[in-house]
Formats: sequence, C-alpha cells, structure tokens
Amino acid sequence: MERATWVDGRVTAGHQSGLVKENRQIKEGTPEARELGDMVLAALERSPLFISAALPQRVFPPLFNCYEPGMHFGAHVDNAIRQVPGTPFRVRTDLSTTLFLSRPEEYDGGELVVEDTYGTQSVKLAAGDMILYPATSLHRVSPVTRGARLASFFWIQSMVREDSHRTLLFDLDMAINKVNQTVPNHPGVVALTCCYHNLLRTWADA
Repeated sequence: MERATWVDGRVTAGHQSGLVKENRQIKEGTPEARELGDMVLAALERSPLFISAALPQRVFPPLFNCYEPGMHFGAHVDNAIRQVPGTPFRVRTDLSTTLFLSRPEEYDGGELVVEDTYGTQSVKLAAGDMILYPATSLHRVSPVTRGARLASFFWIQSMVREDSHRTLLFDLDMAINKVNQTVPNHPGVVALTCCYHNLLRTWADA
C-alpha cells in the first residue's frame, strides 16, 4: 500500500455519492491494486463463513481507501450495478463489504454507520475483520479526527438475490453445523441439509 498510487476517492463514486465523498483510494488497475485485491480474494476463498453468508456468484475486484483527519463519506446507497473495469462483466451489488485494515486504536472516528431494518449500526472492527451487509442499506463513514483509517471495500453479486432468502439459508446452515457438532452423524442433519439445498436450488440464479 505504501508503494501504491493514491487518487481522489470520487473516481469510483456516482453523481450523488460524489457530492458527499472525501477520501483517497488506490488507483484501480495498478499492479499494487491487483496484488492487494488478489490477497483479499484468496482470503475470502478460505472462509466458509463468508461463503455461507454471501453465496457469491461474482465479486467485484477489491478497492482500497484511506480516510485521514477531516475526511468522511456522507449518507449514500451504493450503485445497483457496477462495471468491472476493462471487462464486459457487470456486478449486481447485492452485498457491500468493508474489510478493516487499520487497528481501531490507530485512529479516531471513521465508524461505518449502516441504517437497516434493525436500526442504525455503528461499526469499527479490528484489523482483518470484515462487515458484510445488504447494499440496499443507507450508510456513511463518520469523519476521521486522528490517524488514518485504511480499508478495503467491494461488492458481491450473490447467487441468491433476496436478502431475506440469504438470511434464512445462512441461519439454516449455521444450525446444521451446530447440530452436527453436538450430535455427529445424526439422521436429522441429512434431512436439514436436504432442505437447505432444495431451498438454494429454488432461489439461486447460478
């Protein structure tokens, strides 16, 4: 990241988002951006929890940003469709992600504030932790007042378009795993797994 070329973060913002966005980003398409993005994608592939929650069909190449004192991102909703630069592919942004790269004690402010059906959530995670949330949510980044907030952000097109369906599948998958750990090889696990895959078959766009 220290070798990377940083540009105005508004280069990837839509018209409305650009009016309330003030940060810096690593320039897309550079060797550093690709190398860092590949590191993030490789980590995601090793995470069963991420796969279960997102059921990813396409992942937008990870971007990287920096908020320094006075920088912020006002309330906005992410664009519904994003073109992958240099390719014919588009990603429907079902899910938004923020991967925190700075330790919380290294900066003040910079919370990701997400408004959803369960109210307003203020998120500031440990370095290496990531939040995954519906891209339909209104969200913002609070002003940073000290230090620097480094993060990666990107979007996911899920095999299952509806957030409520993904939530049900995730809860069912977690319950199956818990039952299997408590009572290994119980016949009920097979029946629940059958229900899971039949629901996924019904709802998936893959």
